[in-house]
Amino acid sequence: MSTPSITSVTPGRAIAGGRITIHGSGFEVTPQLPEVRVGTEPVRVSFASPSELSVIVATEEAGRVPVHVTGTASEAAVWLGARIATGLHQVDNPVFDRAGNLFLTYSGTRGQHVPVSIFRVVTNGTRESFSSGVTNPTSMALSPDGELFVSSRFEGAVYRLSADGNADVYASDLGIPCGLAFASDGTLFVGDRSGTVFRVSRSGQASTFATLPSSVAAFHLALGSDGLYVTAPTLSARDVIYRIAFDGAVSVVFSGFGRPQGIAFSPDGTLHVVEALAGASGVYKVTPDGDPELVLAGPKLVGLTFDAQGDMIVCSSDTAYRLPHAM
Repeated sequence: MSTPSITSVTPGRAIAGGRITIHGSGFEVTPQLPEVRVGTEPVRVSFASPSELSVIVATEEAGRVPVHVTGTASEAAVWLGARIATGLHQVDNPVFDRAGNLFLTYSGTRGQHVPVSIFRVVTNGTRESFSSGVTNPTSMALSPDGELFVSSRFEGAVYRLSADGNADVYASDLGIPCGLAFASDGTLFVGDRSGTVFRVSRSGQASTFATLPSSVAAFHLALGSDGLYVTAPTLSARDVIYRIAFDGAVSVVFSGFGRPQGIAFSPDGTLHVVEALAGASGVYKVTPDGDPELVLAGPKLVGLTFDAQGDMIVCSSDTAYRLPHAM
């Protein structure tokens, strides 16, 4: 009988609590399951067959971490995200500014005023207090001019933040504003979770751009070359990704996700979506000519973004992680 071997691990990236699958041949699963380690930690096997072992990552190690199955003659690896900030309350995507600083939120419960509602993680990894001027900060976007804009789901407004964190109202009466995205001409798109996507001019005047079914959580927006992409989780077991063309026409891009949330384009123009459904949660790559591909496994994820080099930042409700582009 040939010696068991590992051929690959999917997905190739994860955070603690994410489910990964070890592919190979000859795994001995009876009379007892083999011992599996991810990094230095033994992990629980949730599914086993002679060619596949599914496990839940338990270690808080970061970087390229070895994956070992007892009795195999080979070893594989998975990239695990490094924690860069904790103690957050993130409800949508984080955002980078042009200098490479990362902005994160503590959104809080409805109407809650907190000492710091927006944090900045500077390029050396230090987290700083940035602003307390927005109650329930929800979504953030950087304008073509490099200014940071933040929505407040409590106040129904979008704020423009100065370099020192002071907040001024930019647009109001926007329902429950969640997702934000800027067009290159400075037009701001705002998703109201009750069903309206607004178009806000550079002077702050809002008009209806499109109407979608309402969401139980939030609208999340990302601007692509062919229109505005939207996720809007509902109580359905399967939700859709919408595309709103620049003339306002709405179409469905994909209809198989469970509770899709954060949505973003990587620097190469590839769409990525967070799926939050328990048991299948993670980040998926969505291409026009194929099924979505799980590229990162992790529990309770809500948002993601990319820096200019392609590093991915993923956020659970309370923690942000960084994973390198080159692996």
